[in-house]
Amino acid sequence: MEKLSVKGLAFGIGASWGIYVLCAGWMASFGWLNAFVSALGTMYIGYAPGFIGGIIGGIWAFFDGASGGVILALVYNCFVNWEKKRSRK
Repeated sequence: MEKLSVKGLAFGIGASWGIYVLCAGWMASFGWLNAFVSALGTMYIGYAPGFIGGIIGGIWAFFDGASGGVILALVYNCFVNWEKKRSRK
């Protein structure tokens, strides 16, 4: 098994989650996904339906997703190292 790129996974998950939350905030201004946006608005300060609220939520979500990606990649890489050491014995 190969190791994951910590930076690559962090950026990929952060960008994906950030774009999704941004689009959800913009769509909520038309009446769609209101429950989703209000639920995330309790965690992301300033996130609300609309143009500016969507941008604020997208920024929060990028950093949230990126930190989750870092944690996920580090844990995965620890298990890869453990498996490599285990298989050498």
